[in-house]
Amino acid sequence: MSKERKQWIHDLLKKGIENGDAEAVAVVDESQYVQHNPLTKEGGIGLAELFARLALTNPHVEIIRIFSDGDYIFAHTEYDFSSEKICFEVFRFEGNKTVEHWDNLQLRQPPNASGHSMIDGVTDVTDLPQTEANRQTISHFVDNVLINKNIEALTDYIDATNYREHSPELSDDVQLLKAALGTADNPSTLHYETHHRTLAEGNFVLSVCEGFRAGEHTAFYDLFRLENGKIVEHWDTVETVPPRKEWNNDNGKF
Repeated sequence: MSKERKQWIHDLLKKGIENGDAEAVAVVDESQYVQHNPLTKEGGIGLAELFARLALTNPHVEIIRIFSDGDYIFAHTEYDFSSEKICFEVFRFEGNKTVEHWDNLQLRQPPNASGHSMIDGVTDVTDLPQTEANRQTISHFVDNVLINKNIEALTDYIDATNYREHSPELSDDVQLLKAALGTADNPSTLHYETHHRTLAEGNFVLSVCEGFRAGEHTAFYDLFRLENGKIVEHWDTVETVPPRKEWNNDNGKF
């Protein structure tokens, strides 16, 4: 059902947000839906209210990339409400209804030092037989390099010659990434602490992590594209987790 589920999520995000289309929200199972965006109300009614409100701002939605992994659909999107934001959306399905949702948004930034935006680059899904191998590669990379700070192993996972970086504060120079991650002797303000999930389809893998950035509780969503078992392209969104008193549901960000 991956093709149908991708279309349903495409319509949910595109028609629901741009037009406030209540029918697009029908893919949400209101009786079971678990909402992990802390600022959104629980259930389909909360989404319908949110989309109707957003439609009044004449929003624009672009689904840049969309993927399927078992019962999960995950998408890389660009939203233009009152401000432009880049987002990763994750939906879990049971049958033909989505029952759980996570997301991570960041204000769109100018192109980075290598001239890459937060969304340009390859979009085609290939290498489907390599899905599980690529998932394992990224799982090991996140745990070994991002969390445990084994920075010298970075080039074991990244093809530095062909690497394209889309994070707005970095560049294609892998040495800059090494400096940003830091080491025990040269600590960084960037701390990945918990690896929550890894979603994959073919040459694309999304990791969802929790940690701290400059002392603030933060969600890190990182999308990787792999070729021949190595990372050749990377996109991300980094979002501060709002304080508990601002939440509109009790499900938590992760």
